[in-house]
Amino acid sequence: MATELERECPDCDAEQEFYRAAATHLHLGLKTKWFCTDCGYGFVKIDGDIDSLPA
Repeated sequence: MATELERECPDCDAEQEFYRAAATHLHLGLKTKWFCTDCGYGFVKIDGDIDSLPA
């Protein structure tokens, strides 16, 4: 799995690079924590389908 990800950061209001800080397996799938390299904004992604970023 990649350790970097390009996503829209809600705090920076721009496309930013996120780094993977942690990963663990749950009954729902693989849970990963991602943080923005610029501002430190973080979000959680589960099994590639569920994430905590605002829509």
